[in-house]
Amino acid sequence: MQTFFFFLIAALGEISGCYAFWAWLRLDKSIFWIIPGVLALIIFAFALTKVDASNAGRIYAAYGGFYILSSLFWLWLAEGVKPDKWDLLGVTFSLVGTITILFSPHR
Repeated sequence: MQTFFFFLIAALGEISGCYAFWAWLRLDKSIFWIIPGVLALIIFAFALTKVDASNAGRIYAAYGGFYILSSLFWLWLAEGVKPDKWDLLGVTFSLVGTITILFSPHR
């Protein structure tokens, strides 16, 4: 359960941090949007270090599915675009991968 908590914090940090740059560069917002963006990206990186695992690459790979799910929630809640059936199918595949990586026995 702690892993999913840190994945949630990481996803919020990564998505909001990247969106700050998107807003600055694509939506013509002030350059000052990058200040909270950088802070959010620091939170993202810090949160992933709190996941209990011996290999960083495995955590990054498992986090990918959670990031995709979180991005679709962002799309829906922050941007007002409801994910379609293809989005949902894609996130289902990625979450199967996440679960496989997290809960499989590794040497």
